[in-house]
Amino acid sequence: MQKRKVIIDCDPGIDDSLALLLAINSPELEILGITTCSGNVPAKMGAENALYTLHRFSNENINIYVGEENPLKRELVTAQDTHGEDGLGENFYKTSTNKNIKYGGVDFIIETLKNNKDVSIIALGPLTNIAKALMKDKKAFNNLDEFISMGGAFRIHGNCSPVAEFNYWVDPHAADYVYKNLPKKIHMVGLDVTRKIVLTPNIIEFINRLDEDLAKYITEITRFYIDFHWEQEGIIGCVINDPLAVAYFIDRNLCSGFESYVEVVEDGVAMGQSIVDSFNFYKKEPNSFVLTQTNEKEFMYMFLKRLFPSHVDKINTTGGII
Repeated sequence: MQKRKVIIDCDPGIDDSLALLLAINSPELEILGITTCSGNVPAKMGAENALYTLHRFSNENINIYVGEENPLKRELVTAQDTHGEDGLGENFYKTSTNKNIKYGGVDFIIETLKNNKDVSIIALGPLTNIAKALMKDKKAFNNLDEFISMGGAFRIHGNCSPVAEFNYWVDPHAADYVYKNLPKKIHMVGLDVTRKIVLTPNIIEFINRLDEDLAKYITEITRFYIDFHWEQEGIIGCVINDPLAVAYFIDRNLCSGFESYVEVVEDGVAMGQSIVDSFNFYKKEPNSFVLTQTNEKEFMYMFLKRLFPSHVDKINTTGGII
């Protein structure tokens, strides 16, 4: 199997951490590095959370690069009310070492692209690092293979305003800049599809019968998240947005959508809204592939099988788990 080289740009965050678990358990991926920006939590905290997840569940020596601590123009607003003060459900885990945490996330993205012609980026947080890298060296992105962005919303309401998805709302100027300047079409993995990915109590109960340590970790970090979703949206369980972006990168059959021109509102009452020109009013060349449908059951089976491979015989499409 030929591995695909990727940079994962993220802001861990509970669902980012679940996405990292999926990535490190997917043999299709060669993770060249992880970069963090501020979003769910400040960038340095996000790097520490990513390091903790990697050290606890992976033997791979993957470096983590702290990127931009603040959005391009607006004041940073984190989602620690959603993810906990530590970003991982207020469990306050401690890492034994920080040797794999480095600085210069933007420069790492640029240098990696310049030195490779087949690197893709899976962006799970605000697009601050990507925008900064584009501003600094746009030519480096000519080597970009594919770009996946967990962000935006098309025909569904937002999750931090009536119209805006959180990642694009945190740094709308960066999101708009990337959509207008990236030389590759952006695969927009937005709330229209990610809202269908719900980690339910029955799934959590199921995994707790499979793997003591990994299941314990998932249960611990999502408990706070589940409480938040119940209080805010009346959902029993929690929406895990980011793992779908990783899964879609691996298997395109999980989602479908259409090409369109997209721009992001930078200011005002609609700040962060992704405007999808689905009827081609602007007559502009499509800059994105907007996902509109997903097979949530197939995703969840993939997710569980990757994280709990020794119990693959117990994870089947007829077991009524999902």
